[in-house]
Amino acid sequence: MERFPLKSSVSKMATTYQSVYKKGTNEGNGHGGPSGDDDMVNIKPGPHRAADTPTTPTSHGTFQLYEHGTRYSDASATSYIAQYFSSSAGEADDIPGIGQYDDFHTIDWQRDIARDRMRHRYIVKKRQDSIWDLIKGAHDAWSGWVCVLLVGVCTGVVAGVIDIGASWMTDLKFGICPQAFWFNREQCCWSNDEITFDRENCSEWLTWPQVFGESREGPGAYIISYLFYIVWALIFAALSASLVRMFAPYACGSGIPEIKTILSGFIIRGYLGKWTLIIKSVGLILSVSSGLSLGKEGPMVHIASCLGNILSYLFPKYGRNEAKKREILSAAAAAGVSVAFGAPIGGVLFSLEEVSYYFPLKTLWRSFFCALIAAFILRSINPFGNEHLVLFYVEYNKPWKFFELIPFVGLGIIGGCIATIFIKANIYWCRYRKYSKLGQYPVTEVLVVTLVTAIIAYPNPYTRMNTSQLIYLLFNQCGISNTDPLCDYNRNFTDVNTIEKAAAGDGVYRAMWLLTLALVLKLVMTVFTFGIKVPCGLFIPSLALGAIPGRIVGIGVEQLANKYPKSWLFSGECSTGDDCITPGLYAMVGAAAVLGGVTRMTVSLVVIMFELTGGVRYIVPLMAAAMASKWVGDALGKQGIYDAHIALNGYPFLDSKDEFQHTSLAADVMQPKRNETLSVITQDSMTVDDVETLLKETEHNGYPVVVSKESQYLVGFVLRRDLNLAIANARRTMEGITGQSVVVLAGAAGAAGAALGHGPPPLPLARILDLAPITVTDQTPMETVVDMFRKLGLRQTLVTHNGRLLGVITKKDVLRHVKQMDNEDPNSVLFN
Repeated sequence: MERFPLKSSVSKMATTYQSVYKKGTNEGNGHGGPSGDDDMVNIKPGPHRAADTPTTPTSHGTFQLYEHGTRYSDASATSYIAQYFSSSAGEADDIPGIGQYDDFHTIDWQRDIARDRMRHRYIVKKRQDSIWDLIKGAHDAWSGWVCVLLVGVCTGVVAGVIDIGASWMTDLKFGICPQAFWFNREQCCWSNDEITFDRENCSEWLTWPQVFGESREGPGAYIISYLFYIVWALIFAALSASLVRMFAPYACGSGIPEIKTILSGFIIRGYLGKWTLIIKSVGLILSVSSGLSLGKEGPMVHIASCLGNILSYLFPKYGRNEAKKREILSAAAAAGVSVAFGAPIGGVLFSLEEVSYYFPLKTLWRSFFCALIAAFILRSINPFGNEHLVLFYVEYNKPWKFFELIPFVGLGIIGGCIATIFIKANIYWCRYRKYSKLGQYPVTEVLVVTLVTAIIAYPNPYTRMNTSQLIYLLFNQCGISNTDPLCDYNRNFTDVNTIEKAAAGDGVYRAMWLLTLALVLKLVMTVFTFGIKVPCGLFIPSLALGAIPGRIVGIGVEQLANKYPKSWLFSGECSTGDDCITPGLYAMVGAAAVLGGVTRMTVSLVVIMFELTGGVRYIVPLMAAAMASKWVGDALGKQGIYDAHIALNGYPFLDSKDEFQHTSLAADVMQPKRNETLSVITQDSMTVDDVETLLKETEHNGYPVVVSKESQYLVGFVLRRDLNLAIANARRTMEGITGQSVVVLAGAAGAAGAALGHGPPPLPLARILDLAPITVTDQTPMETVVDMFRKLGLRQTLVTHNGRLLGVITKKDVLRHVKQMDNEDPNSVLFN
C-alpha cells in the first residue's frame, strides 16, 4: 500500500487537502461547486467494474445484495437474508463474530438498529409460511416483555436476600440471638411475648458483653462492645475487599458511572457478568454490614443491570445485538432503583433522566413493568418485617406552611454547598489514589478506612447506628413513644394524636451537638470511602448528610415558633397551641437537597423522595430544595459525582445535557490532519497481503473504502474487526485464497477475477461493507457534528469535500476536542 494514499500519481488529480479545498472554493463558482473536469472524476466502467452495477444500499450498510454486477431478485434477496439470520434459528453464521465488538470499544447504534430492523422484516415475512414460523414470530414479539419480567423477578429476589443479609450482619456487630442466631435484633425481640419492641431493653437479645458474662452496662461492657464492633467491621470489610480483588475486580464501587457509559454504547466485557453479579451481591452485604459510610442503592442498579445482561442472552434478539440489549439494561436500571428505594416510578424516571442514553417509548413501558414486578416481589419477601419496602418509611399528616419555603430553599442552598465540597474532595482523593502507590494496595486501604471509621464512629451513637436507622430517626416525628434525646421536649402528652408546642430540653441540644459532629465525620469518611475497592453506593450517605442539617434547621425553626408565637411570621400559622413545625420534614427536604446536589437529579429525585417517605403533599418543598441545590451545584461545579468519575476514568461518554458552544469546523477536528496520511482501502485493487499489512501497521478501528487511491471517491466503510474475521474465515473455508487474492469490497468479484487472468480467485467481502456511512463535509460546524454523535449514537463519521474523502472523525476525537475547547486535558479520554 502507498505510504501517502492522498498523494496522487496523476497530475490532474487533487492530491492534498489544500488542493481539494481550493478547487471547491477558490474557483469562480460562488456556490463552491465543481467548475472543471478536474473537480469531478468520471468513473467509467473498467475491466473490473460493470457499468450497470447498482450502488444503492438496501439498508444502513447492513447487506450488499449484489453479485457479478447485478442485483439479486426479491426471492434471492430473501434467501440471502435468511442465510444471514439463520443463526437466530440456532445455526452458525457464515462469518462467526460479525456484528460483535471488541472490549473497550463503542458500538455503532445505527448499524445494530438497522440489523434488527432487517431481522424483524424477515421474521414478519416468514410468518405466513408455516405455523412454526408464526409461533417464532409471536415469540419474537413477546420476548422483550418476558425478558424484563424475568429481570424484575430476579432483581426483587436478590434485593430481598441482600436486605435480609445486611440487616442480620449489621446487628451481629452488637450481639447475637441465642435462640436463633440467624435472627437479627428486631426479629429476636419480636419472638418473645413483649407487647412493644424496645431496641435497647430486650431480654432475648444478648450483647457481646452479656455473652461473655458481663453486664449490659458499665466500663467493661463498653470496652468489650467497642472491640467487637471494630473486629467485626474489619472482618466484614476484609472479606468484601478480598472477594472483589480475587474474583471480580469490576464489582467494586457504585457502578452507576460505568452503567451510564455502557448504556451510551460502550463495551466493558465482564462488567455485567455472572462473577461480578455474585461478588457484588455478597460483597455488598459485607461492606454495608462493616459500618462504612456507604449505601447499597447504587450497587443495586449495577446488580440489576448484571441480571439484565445475563438474562438477555436467553433471547438472541437482545443477546446478539448490543443496541437492543441496552433496552433491557435501561429497564434493569429502573428495577434496581425500584427495589433500592421502594420507588418503582422513581426508578423509571431515574433510568430516563440519569443513566439511559437511548430511551424509546417502548423501553419506558418495559421499564415501568420491570420496576413494578421487582417492587412486587420485594414486597412479597417483606425483608424489613413491615408493610413497606424501605426502612425509613414515615408519614406526616401536617400541611407545610407558606413561610417555610424560605428555610426549604435555604436547605437547598446548604445541600448544594455540601454536595460541591464532597464532589471536589472525593475526586481529588480518587485522582490521588489512581496516580499514586496507594492504588497498589486496595485491601490495605479498605482495612485502614474501616478501622478509622469504626474507631471514630462507635463513641457517637448517631454514627454508631446503621445509616438507614439514622435517617429513619431524623425523618421521624417525635411522639409519645420516642425515647431518643432528639425528642427530649418539655411537653406533657394529654392526647396521643396531638403534639403541643414545647421548649426543647437538654437532650435535644446535646443531640444537636452530636449530630453536628456526626455530620463532619460522615462527610470526611464518605470522601475517603466512595471509590475504595468494595461495593459502595452513595445514596444513603448523601441522604444522611442532608438529613442532619435539615433536622437541626427544623428544630431551630420550631423553637423560634415556640419562643415568638406572636411574631408576624408565625402569628397566622402557629397561633394555636399545637406544634405547627415538623422537624422531620426539614430532614427530608435537606436529604433531598444534598442527594440532588451530589447526583444532579431533579425530577426523579423528587418522585423517589415522596415514594420512599409517603409524603405526597410535600412535593413543592422537595421541588424547591432540589432546584436550589442543583442551581448552587451547577454554579460551584460543572459536574455531578457520576459524570466526574466518568471523566476521571476516561470513558468515552458524550453527555447529551451539555451544550457545545464553540465555532470550530469538522476540518479542524478530523484525523488525519492536513498533509498527513489517511489509511484507506480500495474497493477492488488491493490484495489480501496489502490489507493484512495495513491492519498490522495501523491500529484504527475501521477504514474508509474508496474507488481508487487516485480519486479518493468514497464507497463505504469497513470495520477492522470484520476485516480480520472475514479474512481468517475465508482462509479457513474457501479454496484457493492466497495472499495475492484481490479483496473485492464493491463491484463485481467475477469481473475482478477475469481481469487478473489465471491468478488466484478474488476474495469477495461485499457483505461486511457499510455502503451508507454517515458523512459530513469539511465545512460542517462541529456543533452539528456533536449533535449527530449524541442523537444518532455514531461511532465515527467520514469527512468529504466534493465527494472526495478527506478524513475521519471518531467519538474519541469529538470528546478530546470538547475537552480542549473547555481548557481541560484532551488526553484524559482514554478509550474510543
